[in-house]
Amino acid sequence: MPNGKPPFRADHVGSLLRPVPLREARAAQAPDLRAIEDRCIAEAIAAQRAVGLRSVTDGEYRRAFWHFDFLARLGGVALYEADQGIQFKGGQTKAYGLKVTGPIRYQGHPFVEDFRFLAAQAGEAVAKQTIPSPSVLHFRGGRRAIDTHAYPAMDGFFADLGAAYNAAMRDFAGAGCRYLQLDETNIAYLCDPEQLAQLRNRGERVEGLLETYAGMINAALAGRPADMVVSMHLCRGNFRSMHIAAGGYDPVAEVLFNSIDVDAYFMEYDDERSGSFAPLRFLPKGKTVVLGLITSKTGALEGKDMLKRRIEEAARHAPLDQLAISPQCGFASTEEGNLLTVEEQWAKLRLCVEVAEEVWGGL
Repeated sequence: MPNGKPPFRADHVGSLLRPVPLREARAAQAPDLRAIEDRCIAEAIAAQRAVGLRSVTDGEYRRAFWHFDFLARLGGVALYEADQGIQFKGGQTKAYGLKVTGPIRYQGHPFVEDFRFLAAQAGEAVAKQTIPSPSVLHFRGGRRAIDTHAYPAMDGFFADLGAAYNAAMRDFAGAGCRYLQLDETNIAYLCDPEQLAQLRNRGERVEGLLETYAGMINAALAGRPADMVVSMHLCRGNFRSMHIAAGGYDPVAEVLFNSIDVDAYFMEYDDERSGSFAPLRFLPKGKTVVLGLITSKTGALEGKDMLKRRIEEAARHAPLDQLAISPQCGFASTEEGNLLTVEEQWAKLRLCVEVAEEVWGGL
């Protein structure tokens, strides 16, 4: 945060509601889809800057899913039509899944060129690239989704996945990316006894899994440029305003803050499912927590006084100077988007900026 580096006092996770022209073009498989995406992204960047944000994303406008679109382009990974989608509390996503069919490798990625477009449009704002954490490829499918001939033992899988991500990180860095975010749902899921039971029921070893994920993430980020800021977004599920998991950060906080080599954490804190701020006591000097106090799941606008009280409460556990504010998640983790209007989305982001200016005296 010092010297104008991200994350900023008012920041955001990344995804934005898809504009109608983009949704229509994709549904129609328009031959000029790329040009329409370009135009809509440029407009989204201008809107982010207009509400006062200092970091901008492409809204994930070129994706259908926040995770599949990145992971399916790694070598050895295949997207397939599944029997059912991912189950949320109240509904399911479209029925797709991922499987590992061979050795995992980085083979270049279209997201790098997408980032170049974002950076060229960002102006004085900082361009942020979001990608799913490598843990996402393991958590949902586990051992049964990984070819046993390619990986008779799981150690090789985690090592190759970390190496592939490291190559991707270096490719983004070469394209000029200095603000990279790993979207990490699964460490938050490890705080939910129901999710842990599901893992055990399918034969996964839960003990040590957090440490395995931490080691893989550190391998993915090893050797990054000294001026590259890496943030981690923690979430308990976000699809059409529904969630998956619940549980405070207490079981993972010490490893999360002190064993994973990232600079900042975007942490979901918009309702009681996220628990208390007490785990923030493990935050070391030099790292930042961006408090996700404003919900992206509904359009009702939070009151400033309530948000300031919540920030004061968090500051009892971590220094105020190491805190910031954002929505708890993006507004459209999939192309369907959450249940609020575009106007309500921009009002939420504007509120982040206003509260940050009043609490910290600037962004």
